[in-house]
Amino acid sequence: MAWNKPLPLPTAISAPYWDGLKAHELRVQQCDKGHWLFFPRTHCPTCGSRHLEWKPVSGNGTLYTFTVARIATMPEFTDEMPQLLAVVELDEGVHINTTIVGAEPEQLSVGMPVRAVFDDRPGSVTLLRFAPTGSAHPSVIPAEGVAEAVVAVADAAAAPEAPKRKISAKDLDAMKSLVSTEYSPWSNEFLVSQEVINDFAKLSGDDYWIHTDPEKAKVKSPFGTTIAHGSLVQVLASQLRIPLDFEVVDFTNIVNYGSDRLRFPAPVPSGCKIRSRSRVKSVEQVKSGTQVTMEINIHVVGQDDRPAVINDLVMLYM
Repeated sequence: MAWNKPLPLPTAISAPYWDGLKAHELRVQQCDKGHWLFFPRTHCPTCGSRHLEWKPVSGNGTLYTFTVARIATMPEFTDEMPQLLAVVELDEGVHINTTIVGAEPEQLSVGMPVRAVFDDRPGSVTLLRFAPTGSAHPSVIPAEGVAEAVVAVADAAAAPEAPKRKISAKDLDAMKSLVSTEYSPWSNEFLVSQEVINDFAKLSGDDYWIHTDPEKAKVKSPFGTTIAHGSLVQVLASQLRIPLDFEVVDFTNIVNYGSDRLRFPAPVPSGCKIRSRSRVKSVEQVKSGTQVTMEINIHVVGQDDRPAVINDLVMLYM
């Protein structure tokens, strides 16, 4: 998967720091008077010495301060919501701006011990994040790809299913008992990468730049990045396995009758993960069988209050 988020550009001064992260080692400068310093510089801000040396450190420290961003700082970060933005104080005394992984917001507290996590996902560079010292989060986040999403889908498909209530399509009262204002649990997640968007553009013929040109979209798009076609996100519902606790039985055929309502209220930036949930909106007897309307909502992960797709899917059990 192409990393769609902003990345650092190492300079001659900062390159040793980024090279260290690539080797899964945190390196910090120290002057000849023993002062540690960060960010990378040509001189010590404490004593002015220009005799600096890069030294590996443990990556252990404490959480100096943090904030929970519930609105993405940039569109590309919607898949990380909520973002746990933090400043960590290393044992050497320097402060580093970072993000916390492996913890829920309510688990964070100022002064808690943290450790370094090396994020290899961008590919070209390694990013530094931190996790609580007692967290089971791995110390290295490996590079991810489309295969990860495929594996996630496969895992979801292979997971044992809980016993389901069997509802006869011919029992209208039983079918109507499924109508609810409550939504099902969430489905598995699917990564909407730029590659997936490009493939859909080729297949559909809709190659408008807002979907397929990341550089132009970064400058001209109101979203600051490319976004998936609404139609693409809609059809990706087939990749999302919603865990329903019932199964409709006792019918000869089922027909997709179309949609009563199809809306795309929110964009899906490339590189985001989506998931879905549903509810039975209505059940009625029609001439040819039992007609069920399922409201299927697809969300960008982390945006639970605003669906990207609302589809009132009408199915006919015959």
